[in-house]
Amino acid sequence: MPAPEAEVFARLSALAAIDTPDARATKTITETFTGQPLGTVPVGTVEDVTAAFGRAEAAQARWAARSAKERAAVLERYRALVIAQREFLMDVIQAETGKARWAAQEEIMGLMFAVRYFAKAAPGLLEPHTVPGAFPVLNRTSVRTQPKGVVGVIAPWNYPALLSIGDSIPALLAGNAVVVKPDSQTPFSALANAELLYQAGLPRDLLAVLPGPGTVVGTAIVDACDYLMFTGSSATGRALAQQCGRRLIGFSAELGGKNPMIVTKGANLDKVAKAAVRACFSNAGQLCISIERLYVERSVVAEFTDKFVAAVAAAKLGIAYDYSTDIGSLISEAQLETVTKHVADATSKGAKVLAGGKPRPDLGPLFFEPTVLTDVTDEMECGRDETFGPLVSIYPVDTVEEAITLANDTEYGLNASVWAASASEGERIAQQLHAGTVCVDEGYAPAWGSTAAPMGGMGTSGVGRRHGPDGLLKFTEPQTVVVTRLLNLDAPALISQDKWQRLLMTLARSLRFLPGR
Repeated sequence: MPAPEAEVFARLSALAAIDTPDARATKTITETFTGQPLGTVPVGTVEDVTAAFGRAEAAQARWAARSAKERAAVLERYRALVIAQREFLMDVIQAETGKARWAAQEEIMGLMFAVRYFAKAAPGLLEPHTVPGAFPVLNRTSVRTQPKGVVGVIAPWNYPALLSIGDSIPALLAGNAVVVKPDSQTPFSALANAELLYQAGLPRDLLAVLPGPGTVVGTAIVDACDYLMFTGSSATGRALAQQCGRRLIGFSAELGGKNPMIVTKGANLDKVAKAAVRACFSNAGQLCISIERLYVERSVVAEFTDKFVAAVAAAKLGIAYDYSTDIGSLISEAQLETVTKHVADATSKGAKVLAGGKPRPDLGPLFFEPTVLTDVTDEMECGRDETFGPLVSIYPVDTVEEAITLANDTEYGLNASVWAASASEGERIAQQLHAGTVCVDEGYAPAWGSTAAPMGGMGTSGVGRRHGPDGLLKFTEPQTVVVTRLLNLDAPALISQDKWQRLLMTLARSLRFLPGR
């Protein structure tokens, strides 16, 4: 099955939030597998960002006036369209990213899960609720939410549908408008989903997808938005956080990771070895929550290594718009160069290659073999730096405690995986790891798919959380409204100020006996 026809990409290109596309420069988007052109998109400018925000602000006021249930109904219709159009959406994702089809399906499932959770949860989470007031009877205190306004979403190339539209879903349900800057390499995945949202009844001005360079369009979005959601590198996250800080606007980010897996004696090594291939090499390792470090108890490291290397060797690397391959391509020359450089640096300093280690230009211009190293040290670039590619290192450890210490010895803290003799032991280990998510007896997908639970990073792996109640409420401003009844805090007639203040103190001290105080 080939990539979609050029006419499809021309249709999607016309959905970019650019008023005069004929007056703009264009960028050619290529099929990652082959390097052949798919189509072109207009390149946005600062003026396009300004215009998109102007339209979004007007649309947002009308959208926020609709009930949360009405907004959820639109998103539910979008979910049905995603399911119906999933094969087409996966074709677009694969064409732009070069990932295997099962990894593209992860994006579709992620969108489905996000809508399912947030559409059901939003009406309750956004409903005004009362809390104990300062003084019983005298005060009735309620908490309600207001949308931030226009949310900026700066999305990466590795999961271009899920991390653009997926992050827009809770913002929209909270009553906001959204302006999305997709990565310049992968605009069509966001545009294809935007098309389905418009078909579902979402006002077009409410969600703008605006292609263009980060230095121009991204910077302008940060300068105009009321809240920023970003997924990308820790270095870029720091720079964007500074921009947001200068404007005193909220900011949430999922950033880099150097994620560990711990394998203890007693774990089912056949099961671990097979699952570790997915955990390490999903999307050719170009995944913030994939595994790059394997800590294995010394008593089983030889057996595990043999099984894992065999499973890696059995994984099929190649081009297919179906489920006949296991691992796809890297996305760019820059990623290929990084992986090649990390392997060369490690081997020049004494690391051994147990599997892979080479580019595969015979398959396509950006393919690199899934690679397993041992004898990796901190002096090597891949020892502590995120590779973000198909490269993983095995480290023998004497004890579980050593594995925990080494797993935590990093500036990152995004995801971790634990495989032990029992689920209870795995959970005990998980609770000692400094990571925003930990999967016991899996790699990363169940934690991502648990959309009712928060997902995000500790340390330099991120700020804030996506998913769970926080994943919606971060796009709102909480407002407290207190109604005072009967008496205010002025002393009543015939009571001196001295007696009144003593009475207030007595009342305040007695509040500890009331429920919830």
